Amino acid sequence: MKRADDGLAFLLRYENVAWYEDGKVKILDRRIYPMQINIVVCSTYQEVAQAIKNMVTQSAGPYLAAAMGMVLAAYQVVHQSNVDMQKYMEEAAYTLSHARPTTVEQMKGIVGGALNTFEQKVEQEVSAKELIDALFRYAFDYVNNNYEKYTIIGRNMACLIPKDGTIMTQCFGDTIVGTTLRECIKMGNHINVICAETRPYFQGSRLTASVAFDMGFPVTVITDNMASFTLKTKHVDIFTSASDVITLDGHVINKVGTFQIALAAHYYDIPYYVTGTPDQKHPDIKSVKIEERDPELVLMALDKKITMPGVKGYYPAFDITPPSLCKGVVTDLGVYLPSQMEKYISDSKSRQNKINA
Repeated sequence: MKRADDGLAFLLRYENVAWYEDGKVKILDRRIYPMQINIVVCSTYQEVAQAIKNMVTQSAGPYLAAAMGMVLAAYQVVHQSNVDMQKYMEEAAYTLSHARPTTVEQMKGIVGGALNTFEQKVEQEVSAKELIDALFRYAFDYVNNNYEKYTIIGRNMACLIPKDGTIMTQCFGDTIVGTTLRECIKMGNHINVICAETRPYFQGSRLTASVAFDMGFPVTVITDNMASFTLKTKHVDIFTSASDVITLDGHVINKVGTFQIALAAHYYDIPYYVTGTPDQKHPDIKSVKIEERDPELVLMALDKKITMPGVKGYYPAFDITPPSLCKGVVTDLGVYLPSQMEKYISDSKSRQNKINA
């Protein structure tokens, strides 16, 4: 199978996201990239879950890490009885999917697919190697198919960007950043990228900017509180972000700070396009739990304390952008209004039925 990560930046190559090999899962530590290139080696699925929780990998990275974690879980238990293996794999699926609260529902689908693969192979009484290989193939197919889907979304996003235009991004959109830029290269569109730094982990300055620079695009980093002024003075054409969740009623849950940039973009009549697809498990915003992380992280910058002892912090990891501030949801089926998420679901089912017919 052709690898869908061809031509993408170092950070987006599968082996540099999360990779199972010889009883270990290796995860590139995105908390310190590009200052350091460090691989976190996990020997148990519990360590994979902890790495996800600790944000060793971020954005789309945890999903591949969870799939590879299920391979590792099977490796850990493959020589035990079927009953014990089943129990262990179910525990692994729960632990990996619940490593971070806001993305539990999406994670359930990924580990659930791995669990189904495991159960099918156990029923077929395959060898230990065949079982591990099948779970690895599931994880590989998941990420490759995801990249192929985001190649289409990236093409649709790239078509919205004016020739030699300027975009502003928020946080690290992972695959969509790379695929959009790859499509811009194919179109001969030499765009400019402005990245908000995205504290406290600096995903925008360290990750998004690194991907854009790696792929040959001029990229400028701004601090998080410069977004509004920059939108106007640098003649930004489009504000865009990925999404951790898009509810069926059109709310966008993404890295905290997305809402305030979308609000400023709306004031200046600059369109905000979010990339991704709606989640049927989240019919409305009431179904989403916003993760609150360790407030101490707000009081630090790159592991150095920057406040006096006793000063308090507050760290909501995500915020909510209402449908009214979003020009369109860029999907694999085209661009939809936020009010058309049910239509996307219907269109997606119709397409799948045609494929299966």
